[in-house]
Amino acid sequence: MTTPAPERQPLLEVKNLTKYFNVGGGFKPKRLRALNDISFSLHEREVIALVGESGSGKSTIARLIARLMPVSGGKLLFKGRDILAEEPKHASRDYRSLVQMIFQDPFGSLNPVHTLGYHLERPLMLHNKARSAEELQARVHELLTTVDLNPAAEVAEKHPHQLSGGQRQRVAIARALAPEPSVILADEPISMLDVSIRVGVLNLMERLKEERGISYLYITHDLASARYFADRTMVLYAGNLVESAPSEELMLRPAHPYTQLLLSAVPDPTTPMTGELKAKPGAPVLIDPPPGCPFAARCPHVMPVCREQMPGRTQLDANRWVSCHLHGQGTEAVPQKAAEA
Repeated sequence: MTTPAPERQPLLEVKNLTKYFNVGGGFKPKRLRALNDISFSLHEREVIALVGESGSGKSTIARLIARLMPVSGGKLLFKGRDILAEEPKHASRDYRSLVQMIFQDPFGSLNPVHTLGYHLERPLMLHNKARSAEELQARVHELLTTVDLNPAAEVAEKHPHQLSGGQRQRVAIARALAPEPSVILADEPISMLDVSIRVGVLNLMERLKEERGISYLYITHDLASARYFADRTMVLYAGNLVESAPSEELMLRPAHPYTQLLLSAVPDPTTPMTGELKAKPGAPVLIDPPPGCPFAARCPHVMPVCREQMPGRTQLDANRWVSCHLHGQGTEAVPQKAAEA
C-alpha cells in the first residue's frame, strides 16, 4: 500500500475540529473536551486508520464527520466545499449519500423486524437509486452479491437473526454502498466478529476500495488490522492526535511514547512476556485539563516543558509527523492557554 502524493487534492479535509460536552448539573455545567484541534486529510482510494484506547475520541470523530452530532468548532471540507458553512444545522441528503458509516455492532445496527432486502431498499429509495420496483429488486440482489451473500434472492428474504455476525456486517457494508458513497467511516467494523472471519471482511473492504474508488476512515483498537488494511495510521490520545505515519513505518518505528506503549502491549511470540507496565498509572483529564501535553502525567519520558506547553507537530519526514517535545517543539507549539483562546 502506498501513501498518496502530497500534491493530490484531498477528498475530505478535517481542520481544527473540536468537540465539547457539557457535564454535571447546576447553572454552571463543566465542559468535557472530547476532541481538541483535530486536523487531517483523506484522499481518494486511501485508508486511514485511527487508533487509540477506549474513550480517546475515535468514534466521536466519525460521528462529527457523518454529521450525527453538532461540531463545537473547526471545518469539514468535502471536495473543497466547506460543508459546515453551507449546511450549518443539518447535513444535506447529497452529503449523507457520499459519506456513509458502518457501525461496530452488526447485531444492533439492523432492525430485527424487517428483512435484509428491506434494509437495502430504504437507502436505495431515499437516495433515488432505483426508478421501478424491478430495478429496486435487482439493485438489492446486486448489493448482496457484491458483499458475497449468495444466493442473493434467498438472502434478501431472511431476517437478521438468521445470519451470523460476519454476514450481518456484510449486510451493513452493502447498506453503506447503496447510496454510492465516496467515503465510508468504518467504526470498529470487525471488533465484534470472530477472529477467523475478520480478514475476510477487511479483504472485502479492500476490494471495494479498488473497484469503486472508496476511501475509508478505519477506526480500530487492533493495531495488527491497521497495519494490514490502512495506508496511513493516526494515533489519538485524550482527544488529541499525537502521531501520523504510513502504517508500516509507524509499527516499525513509533516516535511518540504513547504509540510505543501501545505497540509494546501487543503480544509478540518471539519475546518473553514480562508483565512490566512502563506507563505511569492514571487516566487522561478531559474536564478542565491541565496545561501542557495531555500524556505528560503518564509519560515515562516526561520533561518540565511537557507540563507547561502543548507540543506542536514536528515533521519527521515528508510523510510522518509527531506531537512530542522529545522531537522538538514543532511548528505549531504554543502555550496551552493561547491555543484554547
